[in-house]
Parts: sequence; structure tokens; C-alpha cells
Amino acid sequence: MADPVTEPAKTPAAVRHAEEVMGTVFSFDVRGGEPGAVRAALTEAIAGLHRADALFSTYREDSEVSRLARGELTVAECAPEVAEVLELAAEAERVSDGWFSTRYRGSLDPTGIVKGWAAERAARLLGEVTGVHGVSVNGGGDVQMLGAPEPGRPWRVGVTDPLRPGGLAAVISTAGVPELSVATSGTAERGAHIVDPRTGRSAVTDLVAVTVVGPRLTWVDCWATAAFAMGSRAGSAWLEALPDVEGLLITAGDEVLCTGGLAARLG
Repeated sequence: MADPVTEPAKTPAAVRHAEEVMGTVFSFDVRGGEPGAVRAALTEAIAGLHRADALFSTYREDSEVSRLARGELTVAECAPEVAEVLELAAEAERVSDGWFSTRYRGSLDPTGIVKGWAAERAARLLGEVTGVHGVSVNGGGDVQMLGAPEPGRPWRVGVTDPLRPGGLAAVISTAGVPELSVATSGTAERGAHIVDPRTGRSAVTDLVAVTVVGPRLTWVDCWATAAFAMGSRAGSAWLEALPDVEGLLITAGDEVLCTGGLAARLG
């Protein structure tokens, strides 16, 4: 899981908010822009998160995804967001050679992509507000960042060390790039919740955490899940081959594997 590295704000031009939704907390930090316009966009972004929860929650019997899984609806009869997410998930499954999947234990479950997609969408909506120069949306530890909080000062995100509670395994910086996201999959927070799509059971792997860094949270959230299920050697090699993606993998034996370009993102 990633946690923001907090630094004193240099100017008061910031709008911050925390919203409980999707079983976690989404934290917003928006820099620049006219506060009224930013808050209006923030209200819209939050409504979008709650709408995504209502559409995609597998815990709600009346959600469109639950009804779709039971055969009560077709994709064409669902809200357009459902088709969009399922198309993205199909692409993630293709790129990962099936290691990412929306079908666990025989039932449709796109929750592995929904949180990252929803957080990225919220961040981009806020980034479109006139005058906004920096956006950070943290959805339960997975973060989408746009721009910068201040000129010359990047966003920085601390990656929790799963083997040393309270410690950091790395600090990721957005220096030099206009957008960056960080997502972590692992067992430290939620136990063995990642499923091996080939077996339908919990993934048997030597890893305790995989953190993936790249421009879009929609994808890095999927890639972290897939790489974790692959295991350290296959997962690190696969991440190394993906364009514009870097990874940090930590094994139960405290071995750390990094892709070749990760050093450029540390800071």
C-alpha cells in the first residue's frame, strides 16, 4: 500500500477532501484553480465514485454487475460505464495473458479494475478545471497524480514496507513527468485475497507485495494484481517488458526486485 509523503504546503491554494466509498477512503488533494469551481468538480467526482460503487459492487444484489452476473441484464442494457470497464478489463486480461481476470470462482467480478479506473477518472475530471496545476487522488492507497502541487516540487508517495510496519520500502516521485500513478497488491493489509485465475483459489506465490508505477492508475492497478499472482521471477520479467511501467517486488524472504527504470522514479 502507498501512503502520501506529507510536506508543509507552501501556499493555501489547496482543496482537500476524504470520502468513504467502495469500502475504503478516497483522499483528494487539488492545487490551483478557483476554489468554487474546484469544489463543484469535486462534488461531481465524488458522485462518480458513488455511482461506480452502485454499478459495480458485488456486495449489492441490485448492482448492475450483480444483475449482469445472474443473467438478469445484458451488457447493452447496463449503464455505459459497465461496457467501458469490461472492455478495459478484457484488454488487461489480454496483456497479462490471463493473469488478470474478472472471473473469479466462476462469477463476474470486475472489482480488481474498478477502484483504479474510478480514481483515475475522478483525478482527470478535477484536472480539467481551469487553473488547476496539481491533482492527487488516493483510493485506499492506490494513487493517481497529475501535474505538481507547486512549481518545481513534485508529488511524492511513500510505499509501505510490508515486512517492517511503519517503515517505507521506497518513495516515488513525479519529478519530470506530467502524470504518474502508484498501485500496490499484497497480503499485508488484506491477507491472501489475490486469486490465481488458473485455479480460482488464492494465489500461491513467494511475494508479499508488488508496487507498480506508471502513467495510468487503471492499468497499474491491474498490473500489480497480475504480477503478484505470477510470482517474483515471472512477475518482474513481465513488468520489465511493459512500456512506461516500473515495478518494485518484495518477497516473503525479504528479497527486493526492481525493474530497470524504477530508480528514475525514486525520490
